[in-house]
Amino acid sequence: MLDEATLERRLATLEQEVSDLKRRTDTNLTSSNWLDKLIGSISDESAFLEALEYGRSFREADKPVDESDK
Repeated sequence: MLDEATLERRLATLEQEVSDLKRRTDTNLTSSNWLDKLIGSISDESAFLEALEYGRSFREADKPVDESDK
């Protein structure tokens, strides 16, 4: 079981993280066009690129087989 000091420290960390998240969200939403800030924001992330490739391969696998290709 955690002692009181550890719980207080963890709670303070959580409160700071929530405060940081709220500040970032408020900053993004006050833009004249919030979508401009979102578009392309993760396009260079490897996980995003992997997800795009997964979606592409899934769509390709779901295409009907053309009878003339057999």
